[in-house]
Amino acid sequence: MATTATIGWIGLGRMGEAMAIRLVRNGCDVSVWNRTAAKAAPLAQQGAKLAAGKPDLAGCDIVFTMVSTTDDLKEVLFGAGGLLSGAARPAMVVDCSSISQEGSAEVRAGLEARGVAYLCAPVSGNAKVAKAGKLSVVASGPRAAYETARPYLAMLGRSEMWLGEGELARVWKIAHNTMFGVIIQTFCEVTVLAEKAGIPRHVFLESINNSVLGSMYTKYKTPTLANLTFDKVTFTPKLLLKDMDLGMGAAKAHGVCMPAAAATRESIASLVGRGYDNVDFAVLLVELAKSAGLELAPANVELSDGLES
Repeated sequence: MATTATIGWIGLGRMGEAMAIRLVRNGCDVSVWNRTAAKAAPLAQQGAKLAAGKPDLAGCDIVFTMVSTTDDLKEVLFGAGGLLSGAARPAMVVDCSSISQEGSAEVRAGLEARGVAYLCAPVSGNAKVAKAGKLSVVASGPRAAYETARPYLAMLGRSEMWLGEGELARVWKIAHNTMFGVIIQTFCEVTVLAEKAGIPRHVFLESINNSVLGSMYTKYKTPTLANLTFDKVTFTPKLLLKDMDLGMGAAKAHGVCMPAAAATRESIASLVGRGYDNVDFAVLLVELAKSAGLELAPANVELSDGLES
């Protein structure tokens, strides 16, 4: 498959930067824009071109977007000074953000009305997973658009998959991140139980990783949970709460009962309510320990996160 398309990239947060740099390092012709221009500088040093404004990317063949919310996506595409505010049009927009199914459908309608193909392509993994080349990507939208974008999606991680037409990838991402929340809630709960009963925290975490329950997720959270390094942010409580709310909204829309997810949503909301902001969401461990009358201390042990190449 050809990989000669010109690529535009909008959104260089923790995830966006890690993903865009993989395209650059794979030799793609990439131009980038970010609201905070300084965040684009590291990509320029790697060989990316810096766009002065979003409309400057409209001449690219494919434009990737990675932003926080549905409103952010609409703004960067359709707002004043947005990607489509000029006369030029990219052939395709590939959005990797975590947004609602309904919001995504509105974006699709707006793009298709302007003659632009639209592919939803959310990912599984955080910025460190992206840097290690271990993201998995799912996509939905026109099959022809997927086949065109597929070589670039493959550069982002270890797998890519087409789920079908429309917004099915949004449903997948909402379900994925809802499970993401439920797992961290349960993982932290049982870790507190084990530690209060007398099992050293790092020993318990490693034993779970070596059991049938271990996963890439439990492994890459283990150093953070053992050493309490919540300042190394992969995902914040506020972002997880947004995703849990998307999950509960989807459950209501489709008539699905999700009691574990509902309880987790309230637990994450309590973190946000206590003022946890620019810290990793795994700080949940500390609050659950406090509720059990347990004060945690860093284990200060060197542990693998399973992501080293």
